[in-house]
Amino acid sequence: MKLTIYQVDTFTDEVFKGNPAAVCPLNEWLSDELLLRIAAENNLSETAFYIRKENTFEIRWFTPHVEVDLCGHATLATAFVLYHHENYQQPIINFYSPP
Repeated sequence: MKLTIYQVDTFTDEVFKGNPAAVCPLNEWLSDELLLRIAAENNLSETAFYIRKENTFEIRWFTPHVEVDLCGHATLATAFVLYHHENYQQPIINFYSPP
């Protein structure tokens, strides 16, 4: 399996500063076990995974040990990836966290 993973330092414009998060765009959800293993391999406080669903983005956050309900800096990192690496051009991003 081949995945794209970005590492983004949020709250800064300097490398090795701020709060790092991994961001992984997906075409479809992988198993929870696999998402957790990827997050553990990234070994950052959070890894955000997202998929596009029409005009919204489903997003989930994992630490190296568990899935969490919300992570602000990883959400900001995801928005940065969408605008700067994934060519998203709308003025608003609608994130949705599936139950």
